[in-house]
Amino acid sequence: MSQMSGARQKYNETFKRETVKYVQEQSKSIEQIADELNISASTLRNWLGKYREFENEPVNQGETLRQQSQQLEERDREIEDLKEEIAILKKAMHIFSKAKN
Repeated sequence: MSQMSGARQKYNETFKRETVKYVQEQSKSIEQIADELNISASTLRNWLGKYREFENEPVNQGETLRQQSQQLEERDREIEDLKEEIAILKKAMHIFSKAKN
């Protein structure tokens, strides 16, 4: 499928609904499916918001939930580290500003 980059592809309602159903039945990430279907991840997310039907959700989403939980924990740790770094930098700025006077 060779398309000029930047050209917007038009998809009909049925295709969008079937794609959302496919996304919901997969254990892959939206990014993986977007890549597979050659559709942008943001477009897929928009379609999910519009066409998602919860009865199509897979029963076992433990894996993805566990991954999401792990990602959140990593982000929380990173935020704490960044807060600590900011506090250290503030103290250093305070010390250096006193040293100049």
